[in-house]
Amino acid sequence: MDAAYGGSAVTATAAPPDPVAPAAGLFVPRLRAMTVGSVALVSLLAFEALAVGTAMPTVARSLDGLAHYGIAFGGPFAAGVLAMVVSGIWCDARGPRAPMWHGLVWFVVGLVIAGSATAMGALVAGRIVQGFGSGLLSVALYVIVGRAYPEELHRRIFAAFAAAWVVPSLVGPAVAGLIVEHLGWRWVFLAVPVVAVPAVLLIHPGLRAVGAATATGVPPGAAARIGWACGAGVSAALLHIGGQQRGASAVGLVALALVGLLVCAPRLLPAGFLRAGRGLPTVVGLRGLASAAFVGAEVVIPLMLSRERGLSPTAAGLVLTTGALAWSVGSWLQGRMPTPRSRATLPRVGLTCIAAGTAVVAFAVVPTVPVGVGVLGWAGAGLGMGLLYPSLSVLTLELSAPGEQGRNSSSLQLGDSLFAASVLALTGAMLAAGAGPGPGSYAGTLAVASGLALVGALLAGRVVPRAGWVRTTG
Repeated sequence: MDAAYGGSAVTATAAPPDPVAPAAGLFVPRLRAMTVGSVALVSLLAFEALAVGTAMPTVARSLDGLAHYGIAFGGPFAAGVLAMVVSGIWCDARGPRAPMWHGLVWFVVGLVIAGSATAMGALVAGRIVQGFGSGLLSVALYVIVGRAYPEELHRRIFAAFAAAWVVPSLVGPAVAGLIVEHLGWRWVFLAVPVVAVPAVLLIHPGLRAVGAATATGVPPGAAARIGWACGAGVSAALLHIGGQQRGASAVGLVALALVGLLVCAPRLLPAGFLRAGRGLPTVVGLRGLASAAFVGAEVVIPLMLSRERGLSPTAAGLVLTTGALAWSVGSWLQGRMPTPRSRATLPRVGLTCIAAGTAVVAFAVVPTVPVGVGVLGWAGAGLGMGLLYPSLSVLTLELSAPGEQGRNSSSLQLGDSLFAASVLALTGAMLAAGAGPGPGSYAGTLAVASGLALVGALLAGRVVPRAGWVRTTG
């Protein structure tokens, strides 16, 4: 296992997805229910993550809980970090079936607690339980793809997962707003289990086929890994809370959080991650860089367009919508184009699009530059994300032996989450510096985002472990 994590493994052995002949598509009879259930579940996880942001101001006023606003977001984020590690270990040791069901139970119970809360403390507790369930589910879904779907369908199912995130990003906040306005904020939490339980029931028959057929037992060092995950989760929560503070307390919390992440995160990511080791370490690193670049730009664009170009909040939001739509298009394209000769092609092209697109958006801060230039730039960045994300997910499974799919999938998602959280803290600090947000700070934050993506593009060739690498199946 350690050799594969360091990028020196020459071969990886894939788990046979099923003794049945390879499927021709995602909706052939033996995969139809699993595909529908998996995509529905991803959509629900995405909707809940986005909808809560819309509902939370109303929740805080209703429960008189503004003082706990930060932990209502940081708590579930920390629980999710821990759950991703636990789920990875669990999937490798016993198969994805148990983590999937436990994840559903934690997710639903957390939603019910939050939706029925009469005090902010109870709502925060429910959110933490929900976050733990989300982390279990997200990793289990990746392992299910690796074990239940034939390799030629991996790019297409991950494209479907990407679309399942994009659609809620387009309609989720608006739907959540309507729910809060007409039904009450509690239904933002209580309505989701009605769909989540049937979605997992659709997946369940296929889980019996993958089961624990490739289980390897609890790996050495699992307890220590969980301990480091606790440290990373707490650090991530402090980072989120510190980013919402002002003054010395914000600086202290963010500094403490960053130190905690620097100590804990490398123990959870593939060996060689910090030096961009060939193979999996670079795959995880590219996912983190892309996520950090895109999220770092995404939080700045509406503020920049509203304050510097006079756009209404609705118009500024529509600019973000173009990026989401382009992301969906890019995911669709990569799922249907022929497999590139080099595994580095799609990551390199995707990161280049993100770097170039984000740099173009920065020009929109200049009053004489048409806003449409920024719109086109953000569409290019979204297209790059669509090409990149599913391809890195596929590479993670290709570089994982059967007993490592859970650990490697959790590493991929951990890198994604921790990089994004760190760059959001940096972005907040840059915007708050000096006299507050202005043309220079907007351009600076977008330059950082573009630079992160450019670094990723330059490193993309290292996703292939080394010359002559061969992957065998069977």
